[in-house]
Amino acid sequence: MIRTDRERSGRRRAIVILPNAFTLGNLFFGFWAMVASVNGDFSTAAWLIFAAGVADGLDGRVARLAKTGSLFGVELDSLVDLVSFGIAPAVFIYTLQLQAGDWSWTLAYIYAAAVAVRLARFNIEQGGRAHLHFHGLPSPVAGITIAAFYPFSQTAFFSTYLVDWPWTRLIGGFMIVLAGLMLSHVIYPAIPRLSLRNTRGRVAIGIVVLAIVLLVWNPQLVVFPVGLTYVTVGVVRAAVLGLLDRLPDKDPLEEEFEAEETDTRDLEYEDIRPHWDAGARRSTRSSGEKDDG
Repeated sequence: MIRTDRERSGRRRAIVILPNAFTLGNLFFGFWAMVASVNGDFSTAAWLIFAAGVADGLDGRVARLAKTGSLFGVELDSLVDLVSFGIAPAVFIYTLQLQAGDWSWTLAYIYAAAVAVRLARFNIEQGGRAHLHFHGLPSPVAGITIAAFYPFSQTAFFSTYLVDWPWTRLIGGFMIVLAGLMLSHVIYPAIPRLSLRNTRGRVAIGIVVLAIVLLVWNPQLVVFPVGLTYVTVGVVRAAVLGLLDRLPDKDPLEEEFEAEETDTRDLEYEDIRPHWDAGARRSTRSSGEKDDG
């Protein structure tokens, strides 16, 4: 059976829409987390932010797998991430820990502002590209780590050994630390592509399998310490390399772009817009008007 151009176009549009569906799922979980926080359901809110992180991790991988990355998808992803990993965790922590002080809400604002700036920088430097490292702490890690504090605080380990710590001050300070790390020049590793063809890909599969096992075993006890460990490892690694004067000779972000972009084909939004719109834009450009996008 020979497929018509209309059928091929419909399939192509469906493939293009799929990554954005994951992105909107990310937004759905982030918005729901804010509603749950306001209603005092902190356990649900925490796991919804975690679910948003899972959706965020899938949308980019689906786009690269289907070779349907686009500038539209990059911008949509950043706007959604600001909600799910900036505003939602800020509302979550404010409602949970910071309502007592008159100006304590500014700590939540500083965190949310840092996420916004971090995402803007990410779009300029790494948006739409496969990457092995992040310039600064990734905002999904920051948001998930903050949210995971509440489930961790409900464990027997916490109630036995950590319950007497001044957690309101510690969490407020932790938000400022995370804000600074998101805007810092600290290089954090990303999970590479899953593959059996090379060592890096096999290591990635091992990390994913281990993560699934730990989550099935005891997610309340695992997620917060793992996030805290990831945050700490980046700082310690940067400090050790700096003290040993072993900073990289060239930007590691440039190296990964060269290595990872060879098999990635970007599909721009212009490729799927209605033909009349494209013709109108050509007419506008030919008349000398500036196209602001």
